[in-house]
Amino acid sequence: MSKPLILVSNDDGIFSKGIASLVDFVKDLGEVVVIAPTLPQSGMGHAITIHEHIRLDKSKLLPGFEAYECSGTPVDCVKLAKHYVLKDRQPDLVLSGINHGTNSSVSVIYSGTMSAAMEGAMEGIPSIGFSLADYNHDADFEPCREFVRSIVASALHGKFPEHTAWNVNFPSSAKTGPYKGIKVCRQSHGRWKEEFINRKDPQGRDYFWLTGKFLNLDSGEDTDEFALSNGYISLVPCQYDLTHYTSLLAVENMLSHKV
Repeated sequence: MSKPLILVSNDDGIFSKGIASLVDFVKDLGEVVVIAPTLPQSGMGHAITIHEHIRLDKSKLLPGFEAYECSGTPVDCVKLAKHYVLKDRQPDLVLSGINHGTNSSVSVIYSGTMSAAMEGAMEGIPSIGFSLADYNHDADFEPCREFVRSIVASALHGKFPEHTAWNVNFPSSAKTGPYKGIKVCRQSHGRWKEEFINRKDPQGRDYFWLTGKFLNLDSGEDTDEFALSNGYISLVPCQYDLTHYTSLLAVENMLSHKV
């Protein structure tokens, strides 16, 4: 029997240590094809390129694998894979990451890593995004190996829930110690408190630099933030259907109000 076809992408770029580690971890679990951005695309969310051309070139950065670098966004990468590079073949699994930095709580909305996985889910493909709580370009991904392999094997051989993508976040083992296991949990309620730093360029023109701090507004012990802060790997099943179903009747009642 042929091996499962695994499509790998990310948002940190084809050159990142995270994607090289992910490919190495799963290389014997299937046939791996990589399409990743040429340059970092963090924070791009589900953006697609529509007003300029996209370049797609074979990459030599992952020798031994069919690998391409794309000038577009993470979602562009998955779309090009599905409709051009692999147009006659359906991937069995889409993997994105391993991201340098977490994508827990509301960060999933901004994440290019998770948007690549969500695009796979929208195409009917089981999809997983992996992230590590370490922004260092030389982060140590090795402690993630056995857990990545276990999660991927489960996704390949189990009945993956339709219309979902798994958001998997690893705490930094350097800070929390050996991982205690995997917790399937919900997304924590939180938000970013943004701050824009105003500076001047050499021509004296204003420019702004976005910074900020994450505020966890959720004290629940069943959340991704709780799992990560307590040494567990968090796994949140995510969906692209943004309908708030429990509000449907309330909104109908509001609109039926007579002035």
